[in-house]
Amino acid sequence: MSIQYALRNDTDWQHETTWQTPDTPFMSFPFWQALEQTGAIGEEAGWLPIYVALYRAAEQDEAESVATAPVSNEDGKSDRAPIAVLPVFIKGHHHGEFVFDYQWAEAYAHYGLDYYPRLVTSVPYTPITGMRFWLGDGVTLDESMMTAAVAAIDDIAKQTSASGWHGLFVRPQLAALAGSLFAYQDVSDAAPNIELAHIDANLPILERQGCQFLWHNYQQEAARPFTDFDDFLQTLTAKKRKTIRAERRKVANAGVTCVRKCGADITHEDWQIFYQCYVMTYAERGQRPYLSQDFFMQLASSMSAHLMLAQAVDVTGQVVASSLFLYDTPDIATDCPSLYGRYWGSLAHYDSLHFELCYYQGIEFAIERGLQSFDPGTQGEHKLIRGFVPTRTHSIHRMYDARFVPALAQFCAKDRAHMQAYRREAHAALPFNVHHMPPVGE
Repeated sequence: MSIQYALRNDTDWQHETTWQTPDTPFMSFPFWQALEQTGAIGEEAGWLPIYVALYRAAEQDEAESVATAPVSNEDGKSDRAPIAVLPVFIKGHHHGEFVFDYQWAEAYAHYGLDYYPRLVTSVPYTPITGMRFWLGDGVTLDESMMTAAVAAIDDIAKQTSASGWHGLFVRPQLAALAGSLFAYQDVSDAAPNIELAHIDANLPILERQGCQFLWHNYQQEAARPFTDFDDFLQTLTAKKRKTIRAERRKVANAGVTCVRKCGADITHEDWQIFYQCYVMTYAERGQRPYLSQDFFMQLASSMSAHLMLAQAVDVTGQVVASSLFLYDTPDIATDCPSLYGRYWGSLAHYDSLHFELCYYQGIEFAIERGLQSFDPGTQGEHKLIRGFVPTRTHSIHRMYDARFVPALAQFCAKDRAHMQAYRREAHAALPFNVHHMPPVGE
């Protein structure tokens, strides 16, 4: 099947076909509309989106078997319905990505070359593994679609003189597909291509791997979900059980109680206090928050079924800390319904309150709702001793100056080996007793 593409700046394509349900709430159209309509993405934010729309070739084009822009109407839109769309951002910075390529930028600068702009495919400000394509009903991503998508990305790179493309927190299946189609071959003798007037389609897509810490709602020995928080604690060593119980007592002894609210039960006042807490997290580091209060209010309006707010309340009845979670509901296309801890902040310091509000309240909620996993956010080895298992993440990278490719390929290979060793080392630090230790992930 021949696939063609069009580069679109509009979002009208959302209404041009029937789409599969997304695999996380973060790929739902309401989430992206909130990002766009509140200025979290766009030219001023430094996240300028271009949408790569894929189409089945018209009958007269089938024989050509090439990935070119489809016939468009006068307004630049195709007269056919797209079968898939991939978001690509033009960026001049690294903010809100969580996969760090600063060393690559420094290498370019060392040789007097521009690393910016660069192209990025991700959910902005959100280190969540997921499918990066929106797919039409009945469509499965295949080699022809991936090849056309990369041709479109190359086209954007030519037009913008981008140094490369970075697909962040992609599912392993997507990383494997891209790596097999654009496997690394030694291009050390290739001619330099700084102007990008022509991009060699044989340039590889390189894979990097990382590590996040996920909690799993699974009692290993009994092969069942946990019944409650204490059932989870029984799978830990006695020392770790004691530590977690002590942390929870510290919060209670300080006169702080925690409450959880979902969806429409979260009031306007709750949202105002939450945003004060959220801003404080950035203010402590001398930074401005990525997301506005309007963004969260729009989520409250359009995605309330996916929201859970945990609040810490002091002895006077005042909310002193808040943590906002999103979670999968039956309208999400996933075999592993999950909870996602994303946004936290505190107006006062209490010992162990962060652990209580961001981790233990999330674990309790996941158990109550029968969610299979809990992603509390990126980084943080302190999650290990609380039962969060080191888990491999994937990113894919296509760099357009062939002279850098051998060194970057070697960097990625060494980095993958290092991260594999790190995940194994981290696994050994898990707090589970011998009968409940999860298997080591590769």
